[in-house]
Amino acid sequence: MSRGSPCAAARRSGAVACLQCEVREISLCGELPENDLSELQSLVRHKEMQPGTPIFEEGDEARYVYNVSSGTIRLYKLLPNGRRQITGFLYPGDFLGLAARDIYSYGAEAVTELRLCQFGVRELEGLFERFPAMRARLFAIAKDELAAAQDQMLLLGRKTPIEKVSSFLLRRLKDARRFDPESDRIFLPMSRNDIADYLGLTIETVSRTFTRLKNDGVINLPDSHNVRIPDDEKLSELAEES
Repeated sequence: MSRGSPCAAARRSGAVACLQCEVREISLCGELPENDLSELQSLVRHKEMQPGTPIFEEGDEARYVYNVSSGTIRLYKLLPNGRRQITGFLYPGDFLGLAARDIYSYGAEAVTELRLCQFGVRELEGLFERFPAMRARLFAIAKDELAAAQDQMLLLGRKTPIEKVSSFLLRRLKDARRFDPESDRIFLPMSRNDIADYLGLTIETVSRTFTRLKNDGVINLPDSHNVRIPDDEKLSELAEES
């Protein structure tokens, strides 16, 4: 295939797009050398999704994994009575789709407008064979997911409402600081109802707790989706994570 062909041009364009991706360095793809981005691009499918759109359902065959390029995802489990329990949120740079026994054990849905990089599981395995550092990064991601699941069990079972909300905000601040280490602001695209579901609280309790944190000077609330944290040490003390 000549370098002047449409296919070659598309691969070069894709490599440039991957190189310019704002989350590449903190995602699985960050382990791939820049001169091999064209091979990565040959395996990826870029997807855009609207809020409320399912990415996959619990019980679906796990054929794909995803990097989150932009937007927010809610993860959930289906309960026997048909209700959903939100088990987590994913943000730009996060990885989605690890599954045991080739079946997704949870569902995933777009909270906001979403851009994803979708990889076929089988094709990604071939890339891991060529670039072992990517496999090591995936192993680290799996360990982080296990630690997050353990933290969530503690959050639901042992912490008070003020500790739960403070822990949630502190984790979002840590996420924000992956991009800006000096950031004191976080964006909460999900609803208060989603936060309440995730934390195992009522929406009224979540709203009262946000108001208390604001009145105590721990946070500022420019609006319902933006939070400023002037003193993260105080927030850590409330979360009992100091």
